[in-house]
This record gives sequence, C-alpha cells and structure tokens, in this order.
Amino acid sequence: MLRRRGIPVAILAGLAFIVGAVVGATSGSAGESAVRSYAQAWAKADWATMYSQLTTSTRHRMTLLDFAQSNRTTLATATATERSVSTGEPQEIGDGRWQVPTTVRTRIFGTVRGNVILQTAEDGDTTAIAWVPSNTFPDLQLGQQLSRNTVMPERGTLLTKNGEVLAEGAGRTSSAPSISTEVVGQLGPIPPDRALEINALGIPPDAQVGISGLELIFQPELAGMPSGTLSAGTKVIARSAGAAGQKIRTTIVPSVEQAAISAMSGRQGGVVALNPRSGAIEAFAGQAFSLLQPPGSTFKLITTAGALDAGIATAKSTYPYQSATELSGFRLSNAGGEVCGGTLGQAFAVSCNSVFAPLGAKLGSAKLVAAAQRFGFNHVSPIPGAAQSTIPLQLGDDLNTGSSAIGQGQVQASALQMALVAATVARRGRLLTPTLNQAVADQAKATTGSQAIKRSTAATLEKFMIGVVSGGTGTAAAIPGVTVAGKTGTAELRSPSVSPSDTDAWFVAFAPANNPRIADNAVGVMFVGAGAGGETAAPAAREVLVAMLAQH
Repeated sequence: MLRRRGIPVAILAGLAFIVGAVVGATSGSAGESAVRSYAQAWAKADWATMYSQLTTSTRHRMTLLDFAQSNRTTLATATATERSVSTGEPQEIGDGRWQVPTTVRTRIFGTVRGNVILQTAEDGDTTAIAWVPSNTFPDLQLGQQLSRNTVMPERGTLLTKNGEVLAEGAGRTSSAPSISTEVVGQLGPIPPDRALEINALGIPPDAQVGISGLELIFQPELAGMPSGTLSAGTKVIARSAGAAGQKIRTTIVPSVEQAAISAMSGRQGGVVALNPRSGAIEAFAGQAFSLLQPPGSTFKLITTAGALDAGIATAKSTYPYQSATELSGFRLSNAGGEVCGGTLGQAFAVSCNSVFAPLGAKLGSAKLVAAAQRFGFNHVSPIPGAAQSTIPLQLGDDLNTGSSAIGQGQVQASALQMALVAATVARRGRLLTPTLNQAVADQAKATTGSQAIKRSTAATLEKFMIGVVSGGTGTAAAIPGVTVAGKTGTAELRSPSVSPSDTDAWFVAFAPANNPRIADNAVGVMFVGAGAGGETAAPAAREVLVAMLAQH
C-alpha cells in the first residue's frame, strides 16, 4: 500500500509581514468591487484577472505564473480541476476583510465547502486584494497549508476480449504471458511531465503508474480511487473512502494478437489490427501507436480521396505512361525507374509516383492538408499516449506538395493512423474512433463518425485497393476465397536508396472487401528499414488478416 505525506501547497514564504502592511481604511464599495471581480474570475480559473486585482506590492513579490501555479497546485492536492470552484455572495466582516463562501468539487473527497477570507487594502487610488497563499482554498488559516494523506487500493485487472487475464494483482501476473508481455506495458515512477495530472487524481508521488501499453491507456480506471484524508493545517476537513481499481475487458483477441506478434518477427515498426465496424483494436505489436515514420505510398489513399472529392480526377481519368515527372524543376522518379500510367485505378494499383505527385500538386497544399486532417492527421489520438500523426499546415511549392502527396517530405504517421485510413474507406468514408475497451466497442455503431470523404469516393478507393491486391503491388496479401483491399507503401529514408535498409515497408488493408456489409477486419503494418512494402509488409498483413477472418 502506498501512503503520502502532507503536500505543501504554499509556494511563497514570509507571510507575517503582510498582515501589518495591508490593514487600513478602505472603501467598502471599492473593496467589494475588487472582491467580486476576483471571486467571479476564480470560478472561471481566470488567473490573469485574479492577479490584476492584487495589490502592487503583492504582484511585486510573485509573477502571474507563480500565482497561477500556487492555485493549481492547491486544487491538485484537493483532487479538484481548475473549473471546480464556485463562490457565493461576499460579506464584509471588518477591517477591510471579506468573507467569500467557497465550494470546491473534488474527485475523491466529494464537495468541500467553507469560507475564504480576502484582505483588501488601499493601493494608490484603488482598493486591491493583499493575497496570501491561504486564499487558495476554503477554511485555510493564515500560514496554513493544504495537505493530503492517501492510500492506493489494489490495482485493477486487465482482461482479453474473451476473459483471459492479461495482468492482475500487485505482481501483474497473467494467464496469457505469451501475449501479455506485448500489450500490457510497464508500471513505473510518475513521469515529471505528468506529475500535476497524477497528483490531481489523489495518487501519492511515490506510486507506480502505467507508463506504457494498456497500463498507461487504462491508468485512471486501473488505479481506482485512493482513500485518505484532506487537511487544512492539522485539521481534517474531508475524507475519501476510496474504491478498488476496475476490471477492464479489453478488445484484445489472443489469436489475432499472437498473429501480430508473429508478423513483427522482432523487427522495428508496428502492427495494428482493428474492426472497422466497432473501432475495436483487436491486436497491436511493436510500436504501433508511438512510432512515426513517412507513410510512403499508403498516403496515396488520402491524395486520391482529396482529388476525387475535389473533382480534379475521376475513375476514368487517364495519365501518360512515363518513368518520372518534373515538379518545380526537380525530377521525381518512379520506384526502380518503372514506366507507368494509364487510368487512375491502374496507376494506383502499381503506385505510380509520376501520376500521384503531380496530382497532389494540382490538388494544392491547402486541400491536401485538409484531406489529411479529415482522416485524423494533426489531431490528438483518442488512444492515450499514442503519437499524433502530422502533416505541415503549409507544404510550400509544387515539389514539396507533390512529395507529401506520395507520403514523403515532412508527413509523419503511425501504423495505427494508416490502419484508420484504410478502415475509413471500409466504413464508406466515415471516420472511425478506435478503442481498446470492449464495453465501448459493444456500444459502437458503424453509422457514427464524421463523413471524412464522400461515399462515392470511398467506393472508388475500395475498387482501386482491390486492384492493388489482385494484380498490383500487393499480391502477397491475397487470401484465397476472400476479397482483400489494400495499399502498399515504400517510404525512402534516404535518397537515393541503395539497399532495403534505406526504406520503410508499409501495407494497409481491409477484408472482406466488395461486400454489402462493412468489413470486420482492417490492418496496418509498418516495418522500419525493411525494403518494399509489397515484399515484406504485405505478407505480414496477410498473416494478421487470416487470424482476424477466423474470428469473424
């Protein structure tokens, strides 16, 4: 069990001299105006307005940042958020002092009510507040600190979709160790950049918290509710009974997870498998959420979607056969100097740079970026701790825009992000919200989510993706009796590339495709420095899809 000593909240010392310096005759109406403004701003966590109501001498002793941090730290000690304070009618109680009824709603101690005494003083031609650290919480007396003593309950349990134990108890033991080591993640000391956040949950500073994997993703639920006391000085003002950590049934499917681990084969990169209908992530391996790399030609899904939606291309559009194209005076070649072109679908099937780089340049920087953002780029991932896939807001000239259109330049994506792109196509163009919580997945509907691209565009992309697997660069992902829709990617890490280690291998897919019902299975694979996507990533994706199909 973990315990915490009282947490000192006052960040400023030397309070004794303040009292003698501020007491003086003040105008009641002027004092009331300052107090009301301060109290109203407090309820909005408007630290700047609160700070502006302080006396000049008070502001000389501390910066706005110090003032805001003192208030935030006190609220975190009480396990309260910045917007959890409400104030009542201030009452003058003599000698320039005002009593402000204050209510603070906390996470583990319930609602705490009391009074804050604000001292006003003449400050030049105005009346202002002579603030002291005890003004940060109700019923704190001059020189007192708010402190907390909490005890952590037993950590909650992680389960697979079918109820196998992934981690339980203090030892985080598992009945499925072959997969738990890949997905559960680690417990460790509180990271410095999460200290205030964790503190606000009532967790002691010496506690072990989730720092990776499912332990991180479900940290609040698994940690439960600490028990303990909240004290003003030596007086206990609130208590928490606590609550045990929750039992979380995740979306992890053991057989699919085993396939994802096998597909990784110890390589650097990531594999993620998800259900486009529910958003359930059935497996992840490697650095599926955290590693960002240029997505290569898998990004052509977004470029093509943007071009189709904008009406600058159709399925019937045709393009010249050539081995390279020129953008802004720079020659941009196809992989291996291949000559390709033809219809948009034919060019997509063989991943023709000489078609899609100029197409991206024609679409333009603004529309290409907007298309990527509709798929989730430049947005915080709904999976806690997952890296944010990005594309610059301004791509620059035709060369930079064209390079981004084929997944090079400064575009960065995770395996999860590109799997979501494929899943969005499978969902008839509706954006997907991924989840690792089976209870959430059970409530999900295939008709929810914003329309990222037109339904007609998604239908055309699906046909193009089927062509990639049936006769293009992704034939290694073909599964007998199942229509697979996919897209390869081979992203150059250095140019010119002279060995497989110079390129990342990508493949995204969903199956069964060309079906009235939305596909149940989507996968994203990214291997760093592993050569061509069709040669290494596509076979790995096929392995995971086979395992998924066996479950649905």
